[in-house]
Amino acid sequence: MADHKVLAGARVVLPTGIADNGRVIVEGGRIAGHAPADAPALDLTGHWVVPGFVDMHNHGGGGASFTSGTMEEVLRGVHTHRLHGTTTVVASTVTGDMDFLAHRAGELSELAQQGDIAGIHFEGPFISPCRKGAHSEGLLRDPDPAEVRKLVDAAHGHARMVTLATELPGGIDSVRLLAEHGVIAAIGHTDATYEQTVEAIDAGATVATHLFNAMPALGHRAPGPIAALLEDERVTVELINDGTHLHPAALELAFHHAGPGRVAFITDAMDAAGFGDGTYHLGPLEVQVLDGVARLVEGGSIAGSTLTLDTAFKRAATVDGLPVESIVRAVSANPAKLLGVYDRVGSLEPGKDADLVVLDAGFTLVGVMRKGEWVVEPRLG
Repeated sequence: MADHKVLAGARVVLPTGIADNGRVIVEGGRIAGHAPADAPALDLTGHWVVPGFVDMHNHGGGGASFTSGTMEEVLRGVHTHRLHGTTTVVASTVTGDMDFLAHRAGELSELAQQGDIAGIHFEGPFISPCRKGAHSEGLLRDPDPAEVRKLVDAAHGHARMVTLATELPGGIDSVRLLAEHGVIAAIGHTDATYEQTVEAIDAGATVATHLFNAMPALGHRAPGPIAALLEDERVTVELINDGTHLHPAALELAFHHAGPGRVAFITDAMDAAGFGDGTYHLGPLEVQVLDGVARLVEGGSIAGSTLTLDTAFKRAATVDGLPVESIVRAVSANPAKLLGVYDRVGSLEPGKDADLVVLDAGFTLVGVMRKGEWVVEPRLG
């Protein structure tokens, strides 16, 4: 008889709503519909059970960089985020030399093939020098479709997203190429106008890379990319909910206009996530992390985050006052759908992977399960 685990008594967030005094049945590595009457149950009364988190934009953690670390270090970074509830993670790279990025994509594709990561996201080098943020300006380039295709091909079918400044020469053609190959074209680190952004969306762009950050501010006569990205039903907007990248009013604005079905919480995490303050590198650039905030040593630009998604979830519930169902969509279901993995993860339904997070009544993480095995086993009582 297959091994069964029964999680009982919690408030369980399902696609259909919240089940009070709910039960989640795990059989092997998957969620099951039924369990034997004598299957042991873990009493989670007073807790929440939510789907495992899905992070589609993450550069590292645990002291490890997804761009430059060894494969062993990358796995350490992945595990660091699993400890914080992220059971599915996409490895994001930062701007670098094209040959290096292509080689890196090949290495990371092996981890994707093994199921350790959910694919690769290229953030740069096809971004605007006007909005480069923590990217090396000397390595930036226009989005030539042939070079975009080089990176996609180097990922051996595991490229999931490319962030582009679509107003640059070749930007629109690159969006079309990505759409044709089933890769998400994300608008970000952009100096585009409202009209240029609309053109890119019409060409097939479907994601806003960390909305509000690294793009022109919303203006009443020149609304810029933010208005175009928020108003279009075809676009999902990434938000970094760490209290540093966004004012709570900006978060509320995004949720109000995009709705809970078009928001994806991301970390945009760098090496220091889950590791601590100190000096790090993001690509070739030196970063100082102080009180959990990462900034470039030269120039002071925010350089990614040290966020983990359990913190983003708790902040959304306790500071921003968002409904739990909306938070779950933003942190699990929406990114899973975008990545094409919603058939396996992103919600608690029979047949899907048993990826889940246990939170206490105050939304602090106390347990993480991935594919039926405890990564963090709840210590109750």
